[in-house]
Amino acid sequence: MSTETLTKSTLRELSAIAEGSAAAAAIDGRSNIMSLSQTTEDAVLKPQETGAWSHDVRAALAARIAALNGETALADRYCALIEDARVADVADPLRSGKAQGLEKICDFMDKVAVQTRDIDAQDINALQDAGISDADIVRLCEINAFMAYQVRVLAGIRLMTEGRT
Repeated sequence: MSTETLTKSTLRELSAIAEGSAAAAAIDGRSNIMSLSQTTEDAVLKPQETGAWSHDVRAALAARIAALNGETALADRYCALIEDARVADVADPLRSGKAQGLEKICDFMDKVAVQTRDIDAQDINALQDAGISDADIVRLCEINAFMAYQVRVLAGIRLMTEGRT
């Protein structure tokens, strides 16, 4: 995968911003934010130190979160990054992740993505009881936090362009 401003192109493509439009100018005027968003995406989805979560698992979890948030095109974008076919099912929120040994992880990620306010110490304890290290729990939370940001920025850009040609 190219590291060339994927987030900027993802946001622009998926929000259908027309070149030369006021929205495009607004985005271009915030190129530092787009650049930092790309840096964050790289750090979260393609870090050098992956811990327990390979790049493919990270992409699948990102796609899963996007799908849970109704962002089908964003989910498809992240699914395209998955090279390991054994991991691809994790991207589908209708799948449990059990076949990949990721059922507890998928349960946690789903809950964080759609019921954030209901997360409590028991959820973290369940991951720890399953043998997941604190560092890897933090990595899961980083993926979810980035995806919450990505989904909201995409929604905000779309709002800027609604009703405008």
